[in-house]
Amino acid sequence: MSESYDLICGAIAGAASRTFTAPLELKKLQLQNPFIPNTTIRSVIQKEGFIYLWKGNFTNCIRIAPQTAINFTVYNQSKKLQLFKNTNINNSFSGTVSAFVATIATYPLDNARARLALQTNNNYYCSLLDVFKKVPFKNLYKGLNMTLTGFLPYNALSFTIYSNLRDNNYFNDMPFKQLLYGGFAGVGAVSITYPSDLIRRRLQLQGFDKTVPKYDGIIDCFKKIIKQEGVFGLYRGLLACYIKLFPTMGIQFATLEYLKSLKQERF
Repeated sequence: MSESYDLICGAIAGAASRTFTAPLELKKLQLQNPFIPNTTIRSVIQKEGFIYLWKGNFTNCIRIAPQTAINFTVYNQSKKLQLFKNTNINNSFSGTVSAFVATIATYPLDNARARLALQTNNNYYCSLLDVFKKVPFKNLYKGLNMTLTGFLPYNALSFTIYSNLRDNNYFNDMPFKQLLYGGFAGVGAVSITYPSDLIRRRLQLQGFDKTVPKYDGIIDCFKKIIKQEGVFGLYRGLLACYIKLFPTMGIQFATLEYLKSLKQERF
């Protein structure tokens, strides 16, 4: 498959999966950041309507489409190099490299998307461009180190788990098996890396609101969460993450495989 088709497949798969699960992503963000007021799903619907559950999704798609496109393309190209004889190591290495490249390229959009999604009706930001105007560019990279710390192993694990499930024909007799492969790959990977995602969000949203705690870095954020919320504070919102991530990754991988099969049928 050509690199350009990889990019297109990745972009479509990423945008489709996030659009279908946007309300679940909003719920995950809310549970991760309980200090932001008036953000329960019920109050959001009452104050701003059902459509608000997709607020920030367009921005998320602008971010996730290129991120997923870059991620899958770099992963596929890196895997072809066969730098390691062991398949699992090769998949993990390729997933790590692709995650690094994709994250560096799209991180400011991820930060901006989170700010837009968590606003209440007293909107401070009116658009994606407004976020870039009001937030110093360096602040849009807050939490980058933590993101890389979490997303690199997450991406490596998810690709490795997915490849193992697919190549060993698990759930072979079940319909929609690609959805299951992707879902279990995402859930398995995030179970290990979730605390880093929570810390990343906390660091990203500093300055978002007066109620948002301030941290002096990753270690300070980690210590304050343990002290103020206990060890389980590092896993706040994990259940919502599972509920959101399983269909997201399932749809993403299933869409990608379907688009790849279309390419093979036509050419």
